[in-house]
Amino acid sequence: MGFLYSFAEQRAGGTGITSGSQPPEQSSKTSHPSFFILPCFAIVKLQTLTLEGNYFNETVPEWLDSLSNLTVLSLKNNRLKGKFPSSLCRIKTLTVIALSHNELSGKLPDMATLSSLHVLDLRENQLDSELPRMPKALVTVLLSKNSFSGKIPAQFGDLGQLQHLDLSFNYLTGAPPSALFSLSNISYLNLASNMLSGAFPDKLNCGGKLGFVDISNNKFIGDLPSCLGSPSDVRVVQLNGNCLSVDSRHQHQRNSSKEQTTRARGTVVLVAVITGAVLVLLLLVFGVLFFCRRYRSRRTVEHNIFAKAVPDNSPNGYCSELVANARFLSQAVKLDTHGAPASRIFSLEQLKEATDNFDSSMFMGEGSMGKLYKGRLENGTYVAIRSLTILKKYSIQNLKVRLDLLSKLHHPHLAGLLGYCIDTGGHDDSSGNRIFLVNEFVSGGNYRTYLSENYPDKVLKWSDRLAILMGVAKAVDFLHTGVIPGCFNNRLKTNNILLDEHRIAKLSDYGMSIITDESEKLEACKGRRPENKIVVRMNKTNMEGDVYNFGFILLESLVGPIVSGKGETFLLNEMASFGSQDGRRRILDPIVLTTCSQESLSIVVSITKKCISPEVAARPSFEDVLWNLQYAAQVQATADSDQKSDSTS
Repeated sequence: MGFLYSFAEQRAGGTGITSGSQPPEQSSKTSHPSFFILPCFAIVKLQTLTLEGNYFNETVPEWLDSLSNLTVLSLKNNRLKGKFPSSLCRIKTLTVIALSHNELSGKLPDMATLSSLHVLDLRENQLDSELPRMPKALVTVLLSKNSFSGKIPAQFGDLGQLQHLDLSFNYLTGAPPSALFSLSNISYLNLASNMLSGAFPDKLNCGGKLGFVDISNNKFIGDLPSCLGSPSDVRVVQLNGNCLSVDSRHQHQRNSSKEQTTRARGTVVLVAVITGAVLVLLLLVFGVLFFCRRYRSRRTVEHNIFAKAVPDNSPNGYCSELVANARFLSQAVKLDTHGAPASRIFSLEQLKEATDNFDSSMFMGEGSMGKLYKGRLENGTYVAIRSLTILKKYSIQNLKVRLDLLSKLHHPHLAGLLGYCIDTGGHDDSSGNRIFLVNEFVSGGNYRTYLSENYPDKVLKWSDRLAILMGVAKAVDFLHTGVIPGCFNNRLKTNNILLDEHRIAKLSDYGMSIITDESEKLEACKGRRPENKIVVRMNKTNMEGDVYNFGFILLESLVGPIVSGKGETFLLNEMASFGSQDGRRRILDPIVLTTCSQESLSIVVSITKKCISPEVAARPSFEDVLWNLQYAAQVQATADSDQKSDSTS
């Protein structure tokens, strides 16, 4: 039996990892917490070493190669400096090296000797060498956001097991190996934001499993190969920021004979450009004048909108943080809502007509957020209409601003807010406003229903559950990091995950804190200007609350709603059962047991434990959660493919 040692997210103080080549027993004399304080007999047998999310700020020690049985080394999210330790290349048993989100610099050594390595994660460091050779067993290579330069080695095209390759945001040059695109197992290929150049071969082949390609923001020219340019339901391709053409007649070639034949045409273009520039300058002048007038009036409007959002004892009459948040949020979401129609304001009569005067036949349910009805608009579109009462802490104009912000949150895995109705009942001085939120209608029911044993016709295999969980994780990651400030407290539970007719997940009831619960932010404004550290701490807590709740969604996906209904305390105690095969058979949903691979299951169990950790600091970010789910899905897809091949042979 091997040993596992984990010190993840315990926030060890001091320098943490001791540099140099001293053996672990000599390093144990340091006064600060250190993972080196281990019995000598344990060191020899150590297989998994996890030290994620601490404050280790020295170099990675060279003596790690003395851990001859080590299979997993994860030192992510620290402050490690210096070079990548070449001694790691002598540990032949390593299957996972994860040193992402540190400050490692210099050269990455030849990795080809690590014949058992499956995962190499060195994202967000400062490595600045050329890319070395890689071991052929690699499944996942994550090297984004470094300073790698030179060409992508042709040897990368021989990595037959490779499924996930991310080389984005580096300084790579030249043309990528054509064989990269046709690898038999490759499903994700990200080469974005480099300095890659040249033209693709006319007959470039894409692998059958290749589902995502990003070659944006490079210097590619020429015609786009058919496997990247043809519309496809199974492949997403990002191309922007290049000089590529689907039609060769539209491609500007750098050819001297072409330049001579088009010189006359260039004169016409020059005249057109000059004329256009003059028009643009005139428009800019008028635009500046318009902006100045609008800005002057907007400051007055902002003051009036937010003046009633806080108690009168606020020194400025309104909370500066809320004003800033509203402004930043509305501008940040423009990136995702460009060209999207504005939210619609419905009248109460329109909603009564859509629901047959809120007839019981249109009633869908009731929860803490009010009653939910199905409606049919005049154009035939079905919608979900939620009725709720908001305490009148905001003016009507303020509330409209907040609802407009909520409607601008657009993502493929969010059930979007299409419009709203504010009903004051004709009494502006009442204690509350009745609000109707008109959301996208998602026809397939909620995720909890699909997990229930009462609906055998809606059974979800393990791979189906992973796809749904990844969709929700992407949506929440967008809410946390895709808008400014992040949108937290998103009421994450299986009842609020809706599935469309294709079983695509869409999260509902998200972002309600924008209109229902700003009390914490308002408290920060009482009597003083809120400090940045207060806001950061609050957002961090709210973010990790979403992570915790998502952990229970993961848990319910593993055990089913009947077991999860026994309560939070019961489930936390039962987590220990996942460590043994007998325990898993006892508590896991039988459908999961019969349709999952053990490796894929173990990955999800591990991230679930981290999500529901009682120690807030030990919980992962949604980026990490999403990465683990994607990795688990890749492992499961490989297992399913192997099983299918075995059954047909």
